[in-house]
Amino acid sequence: MRGSITFKIVPSYRTQGSSCERDSPSTSRQSPANGTGHSSVNSSILIYVRAQFEYDPSRDDLIPCKEAGIPFRVGDIIQIISKDDHNWWQGKLENTKNATAGLIPSPELQEWRVACIAMEKTKQEQQASCTWFGKKKKQYKDKYLAKHNAVFDQLDLVTYEEVVKLPAFKRKTLVLLGAHGVGRRHIKNTLITKHPDRFAYPIPHTTRLPKKDEENGKNYYFVSHDQMMQDISNNDYLEYGSHEDAMYGTRLETIRQIHEQGLISILDVEPQALKVLRTAEFAPYVVFIAAPTITPGINEDESLQRLQKESEILQKTYAHYFDQTIINNEIDETIRHLEEAIDLVCTTAQWIPVSWVY
Repeated sequence: MRGSITFKIVPSYRTQGSSCERDSPSTSRQSPANGTGHSSVNSSILIYVRAQFEYDPSRDDLIPCKEAGIPFRVGDIIQIISKDDHNWWQGKLENTKNATAGLIPSPELQEWRVACIAMEKTKQEQQASCTWFGKKKKQYKDKYLAKHNAVFDQLDLVTYEEVVKLPAFKRKTLVLLGAHGVGRRHIKNTLITKHPDRFAYPIPHTTRLPKKDEENGKNYYFVSHDQMMQDISNNDYLEYGSHEDAMYGTRLETIRQIHEQGLISILDVEPQALKVLRTAEFAPYVVFIAAPTITPGINEDESLQRLQKESEILQKTYAHYFDQTIINNEIDETIRHLEEAIDLVCTTAQWIPVSWVY
């Protein structure tokens, strides 16, 4: 890629106050993940973003000058200094000693890069499927283009999330993510048993008939199939599914009731539920419980390998949502680490999505 890059010189004596102090809901802001509008960053506004992808300028063939780029990892906080260039923003890492400004890909450039890689992969797969005994079948250009345009709609293109730093506050929801069988249920039950005055789990709803001596609202809420389907159509459920011809689900209202009691709601859900939960209303702290480390010659059984593989896929796909990752090598140590992490996040300043505030 060729072209000119304009650098913005930032005085080193510039005061860096809190984003909460400097910004107000009435301030005109451009979302960093949205490349539209004015490209210049107002010098009176400090804008910070959380990186949702990993970047290494030394391996980027598109950057005009590799030495001018700054590397970052998923979750790093970056102060945006300039967005004057369409393809290359200027920023610097927050909370890094002697951090210097450098180039980072703009959201548009990163989205274009990811989409191009996906389209190239689709093209290669199509070419392979069109080859039969060394002869290519006739290709239909219109269908080919339509298929490639659909790639943009299918991709979850994540780049940066604008964030703001707030004083310590208690998160309302603890979300445990992880592969099936990694131990989330045990962790959840242990936390509730040890700290009943702090944590609670939303009681699920079900359409199955109550068993003998089962009390409605104790372990389950029993509802009719028609009522549950109506509530699902009204988007009243966070998650739902079926088991042995009965429906089960978690109503959003049961989570809200826990919050009203001043407790933290613990959820072990699928990652897709975060699209509903990552709001100011639920203020989640998202912890990924990773599979145990496989030691060659010691714990190489097939079930652990499957667990490890599923865990790696989840981490690769959803890492930009994680506030904390804990490897579950030893369950008691994992629970202790989780308790410490929750205590810390509730007593220290936090970077949260700006959408939770404005």
